[in-house]
Amino acid sequence: MASPGSGFWSFGSEDGSGDPENPGTARAWCQVAQKFTGGIGNKLYALLYGDAEKPAESGGSQPPRATSRKAACACNQKPCSCPKAEVNYAFLHATDLLPACDGERPTLAFLQEVMDILLQYVVKSFDRSTKVIDFHYPNELLQEYNWELADQPQNLEEILMHCQTTLKYAIKTGHPRYFNQLSTGLDMVGLAADWLTSTANTNMFTYEIAPVFVLLEYVTLKKMREIIGWPGGSGDGIFSPGGAISNMYAMLIARFKMFPEVKEKGMAAVPRLIAFTSEHSHFSLKKGAAALGIGTDSVILIKCDERGKMIPSDLERRILEAKQKGFVPFLVSATAGTTVYGAFDPLLAVADICKKYKIWMHVDAAWGGGLLMSRKHKWKLSGVERANSVTWNPHKMMGVPLQCSALLVREEGLMQSCNQMHASYLFQQDKHYDLSYDTGDKALQCGRHVDVFKLWLMWRAKGTTGFEAHIDKCLELAEYLYNIIKNREGYEMVFDGKPQHTNVCFWYVPPSLRVLDNNEERLSRLSKVAPVIKARMMEYGTTMVSYQPLGDKVNFFRMVISNPAATHQDIDFLIEEIERLGQDL
Repeated sequence: MASPGSGFWSFGSEDGSGDPENPGTARAWCQVAQKFTGGIGNKLYALLYGDAEKPAESGGSQPPRATSRKAACACNQKPCSCPKAEVNYAFLHATDLLPACDGERPTLAFLQEVMDILLQYVVKSFDRSTKVIDFHYPNELLQEYNWELADQPQNLEEILMHCQTTLKYAIKTGHPRYFNQLSTGLDMVGLAADWLTSTANTNMFTYEIAPVFVLLEYVTLKKMREIIGWPGGSGDGIFSPGGAISNMYAMLIARFKMFPEVKEKGMAAVPRLIAFTSEHSHFSLKKGAAALGIGTDSVILIKCDERGKMIPSDLERRILEAKQKGFVPFLVSATAGTTVYGAFDPLLAVADICKKYKIWMHVDAAWGGGLLMSRKHKWKLSGVERANSVTWNPHKMMGVPLQCSALLVREEGLMQSCNQMHASYLFQQDKHYDLSYDTGDKALQCGRHVDVFKLWLMWRAKGTTGFEAHIDKCLELAEYLYNIIKNREGYEMVFDGKPQHTNVCFWYVPPSLRVLDNNEERLSRLSKVAPVIKARMMEYGTTMVSYQPLGDKVNFFRMVISNPAATHQDIDFLIEEIERLGQDL
């Protein structure tokens, strides 16, 4: 694939700026995205009228836009200062909006109303005095509102109310005290990029319908491969709908690399294939094996040490066992940042074993890949450069809005050979541009969402150093939590030693259990503590943190931090809230 060049598209310029002499379509889109982060009244107006396609002139600010809650006048000046009439949405329907004749005025007013709702929600998401969640049981929500679909249209006033209601009961995942999942936070530039992506509403399969987005995907994936450590960023990759699909891509490509005939002839034409992964790995490896016809019984789980890291000697032992049975080991999936413990498998040792037995090495760095952006923490992924493929989810540790998952492949062209079907109605071979930019035939999907723009725009806004600061802060907060509770009365750590990632795993032991011997009765009662505290958290709406059992360990809290809005005070609050809600148990 020919390089799209440097300047505006790349991450490599010293000051992060683009080429001022060649603004182009993408510069215009950047300016639109920047407008989204400015005042409330002008953003969609500029987008719809196309004003944002012009480079911003230096000196002086733009005049304020007319309030779009009121219908625009019939003059030709845009924006104008003519008196406006109020818009009554009770008498308007979707058919009154663009592309309806005279639909421009109500469209601008309606979208401004939606924008106001969204921006109020954004501001509340960072307000610690607001609830993380306004919890209702499913039957309560079903009874309180009519969610059913009808034959007749509702008016726009009702549509706006639906928007407000939906956000009222949404989880504020950007709230500084939301710690429930690996994906938390709400980045303003990423949000702006997501709005822009939806406005563009295009598909990623060919350059002709997504020229800027296809180029940005090329540039961004190349940069990610460089960071992994592949020379010159060589190789291939694609953004997919989540880490589970990225992992399945890796299995698919590894199988094709070893047995290319499987593409036409299916699994009947190949021997029994075996994949290996740790017992703490993500369940998506088994799901992928089931979907690809390999079978979940063909995924061998390798033992882990007390910190959740794969034991290389057990991996080699199981590989030899499989070969002795006449099976064919085709993939080892190491994990860089396990879901529960946040453990990093010993990638260098795994790479040596894969090289010895000629097995495809995949690294599931969906959770831990972001640490590659940190000079302080990237050593935890030493050996990732030896992998054949890597899953990396920027929507987790890097705080990019969902969804944003990349599968990176070291060998260029392999994805294309594995997946292409030569659909002539999309991938005509006589187009007038470089066909290597028609990336759709290497994907399993035909329709593919634009996931790259929010990552690219955030990278331009933050720089690599900004992501590094974000990641270092989250790791520091995790260590802060660990240092507070490791010797605090009422807390027991699930494993010894400070965490490698932001995962902090612990039991809260209420006063009534602290005097009991460590027996079955105590374990049974302890297993009920975390679920009750979590339920109370949700009912009060104050905070959210996950819990789970693992192996022979009863339910424990798994704290994860990926939201840069969190502070030491939020960690202190979490500890105090757990104690407040669990003292009586």
